[in-house]
Amino acid sequence: MRAIVLEKVNSIDQKPLREKESPLPEPGAAEIRVRVKACGVCRTDLHIVEGELPCRKLPLIPGHQIVGIVEARGERAGRFQEGQRVGIPWLHRTCGSCQFCRSDRENLCEKGEFTGYTVDGGYAEYTVVPEDFAYPIPQTFSDAAATPLLCAGIIGYRSLKLTEIRSGQRLGLYGFGQSAHITIQVARRWDCEVCVFTRSQQHRQLAQQLGAAWTGGSEDTPPGKINAAIIFAPVGKLVPDALRVLEKGGVIVLAGIYMTPIPPLEYESIYHERAIRSAANSTREDARELLQLAGEIPIRTEVETFPLNEANQALLRLKNSQINGAAALLVG
Repeated sequence: MRAIVLEKVNSIDQKPLREKESPLPEPGAAEIRVRVKACGVCRTDLHIVEGELPCRKLPLIPGHQIVGIVEARGERAGRFQEGQRVGIPWLHRTCGSCQFCRSDRENLCEKGEFTGYTVDGGYAEYTVVPEDFAYPIPQTFSDAAATPLLCAGIIGYRSLKLTEIRSGQRLGLYGFGQSAHITIQVARRWDCEVCVFTRSQQHRQLAQQLGAAWTGGSEDTPPGKINAAIIFAPVGKLVPDALRVLEKGGVIVLAGIYMTPIPPLEYESIYHERAIRSAANSTREDARELLQLAGEIPIRTEVETFPLNEANQALLRLKNSQINGAAALLVG
């Protein structure tokens, strides 16, 4: 099968991804093989390719926002029929027995496996996944349009829940890429006022189209204090920027898997019970809830598509903030 393979981490400017012929993966007893139709291009992929995340597997086929068709099933796999469309997200497998799995926190599983990071992902014609970690895709979405739901959407949704934001309150979003452009639509559904902080004029325009009440830069001051914030951009200096405009008792959630160092903070900036927490991975329940909401709202995704052999170019565009919304590789 055709696959885009990372053999050595390097700057995306050096085009480290190579197209190769790889063996067709065989599904295990409780697994399904999926013929990939489209795979989202995520900033986490960029962190993996450039070595900002510790290398867990090489060579590696990246990609963890996968939409495709069930093509083969293991002997114990019965949830999906051959020919059914499914989505595969970041969380590939959990152990089911550690302290975190036993307490409904499988996103923190001590032996968790992750698609396109610890196991091969979707920058290829085929991939395999345990059937319990694949999901039906709402029919209202095309293959490409569904891809950002499977990581950007899910982690944004989990981050939104972690803020404990309530109807009528003001939410700040820092960075407005693929995750934020989905999260704002859920927040508006929950009747939250949303302020978007981003440098890009193009991203500000999209935020306004999707219902932002105010847009500006991280150094700007919104019309009033924000009750909660989600920081999507992997930039540590945004933490004190968000604290500057955060209301007493407010929560800041760091949604990225990687972030540059956070500058030293004055105690006064976190006094009055302001809290900072991270969102790590996601659970299967997060995925099910987000996909259901996506179909009900329905969420509108902005997706720029690329052929499979342009994975390097797509990631470079993402790195340079030249993608308005999300990006996806068309495989099938």
